[in-house]
Amino acid sequence: MTTTASNPTSSSPGYRVVNPATGVVVEEFPTATDAEVELAITAADAAFASWREVPIAERAVIVARIGALFTERKDELGAIITEEMGKRLAESVGEAEFCTEIFDYFATEGPGLAADQPIKALDGASAVIQKLPVGPLLGIMPWNYPYYQVARFAAPNLMLGNTIILKHAENCPRSALAIAQLMNDAGLPAGAYVNVFASHAQIETIIADPRIQGVSLTGSERAGAAVAQTAGKNLKKVVLELGGSDPYIVLDSADVVASAREAFGTRMDNAGQACNSNKRMIVMDDIYDDFVAELTAQASRITPGDPAGEEPDTFVPLSSAAAASSLLAQIDDAVSKGAVLHTGGKRVDGPGSYVEPAVLTGITKDMRAYREELFGPAVVVYKVSSDEEAVALANDSDYGLGAAVFSTDAERAKAVARQLQSGMAAVNAAAGEGAGMPFGGVKRSGYGRELGPLGMDEFVNKRLVYIAG
Repeated sequence: MTTTASNPTSSSPGYRVVNPATGVVVEEFPTATDAEVELAITAADAAFASWREVPIAERAVIVARIGALFTERKDELGAIITEEMGKRLAESVGEAEFCTEIFDYFATEGPGLAADQPIKALDGASAVIQKLPVGPLLGIMPWNYPYYQVARFAAPNLMLGNTIILKHAENCPRSALAIAQLMNDAGLPAGAYVNVFASHAQIETIIADPRIQGVSLTGSERAGAAVAQTAGKNLKKVVLELGGSDPYIVLDSADVVASAREAFGTRMDNAGQACNSNKRMIVMDDIYDDFVAELTAQASRITPGDPAGEEPDTFVPLSSAAAASSLLAQIDDAVSKGAVLHTGGKRVDGPGSYVEPAVLTGITKDMRAYREELFGPAVVVYKVSSDEEAVALANDSDYGLGAAVFSTDAERAKAVARQLQSGMAAVNAAAGEGAGMPFGGVKRSGYGRELGPLGMDEFVNKRLVYIAG
């Protein structure tokens, strides 16, 4: 079910597709009316009464079919988000395929994860913890991974028997509609997944409605704080996956050039627009100069390219002109206060939202780049002279999403990783990725987890059933 209507009821900027490679407005969509928002809530609530009663094995069949459709339609789906937010086409198609993995994981593992859990009881009694659905949920999703973000929220909750109202980012209306259509085509009952083009004011209305039992948001700190405040006022469970400024610590390397190339490639995924991207590279002093030199060489050699094409050695635009301007302001602030800009950091002439990949060193605490998340193709490198200094610098952040540590000595890397204040830590890998790997952070990166076994433990009634002996 999808709600789209005329006569927007608030000052919301509205839903529209603007191709970030050209700056052209492709299509506009009206914001939902208040009446349609009410219909969406009513539909999700009505569907919950029946969906929760469907045996989980039968729900799994539909969830698995949803996953299969993501791969069957990967080319169509990939083209949509490449035009909407500028993702390289191969990455867009890969994102759709990853959704299949996520839905398959929960379709396969979900029945076991949701099974009754016996616990010890005294005096001949017995007891189990049941995992029951709680009701309609609101998902507020971002533009940087338009399918993946929805999949990791929707898959476990549909398996549990919850129903979903989905408010997508304003610049991703086509992908939002494509997901809703896919859910319907997979056989999901009407109302079990409802897409709504809600305004910001209407989001508050949805959260406050007593029929809504929880809300999950992936987005900015500002959005997370606003949603958490509204949810708290209305006593609603909330899961927040917010920003990140992940440390990427390189203690040593048998091949510094290869290590730098890997780090640069990781940073350029999705044009650097990933919450858990390696935004702070912390490198030991004896390999620092060579590492920075190779990063600079890699950033300097690539040129602007069409995200829908397959040209090698190119970079793609940021999601919007506003995103490009925001990143450039952070880079300019750093340079004006003494940071060294080795290459890039300039807007590419033309109508698109292209920013030359930047390599920055000499970042100090008085610069915005030290504390703020740099959401785009900006590589920041710090020099350290000991493991202790690396840990202290890594933890000197308001964020705590992911972290990575690299060393030829795995025990040394693990010792450093254990000290990092993050929701996720990887050793000799950029991240632990996969449908079975829980995702989430600490500090200002939010709270709660998605994916893996923890992904089915957020919006669930863990009910105790006690039977006296």
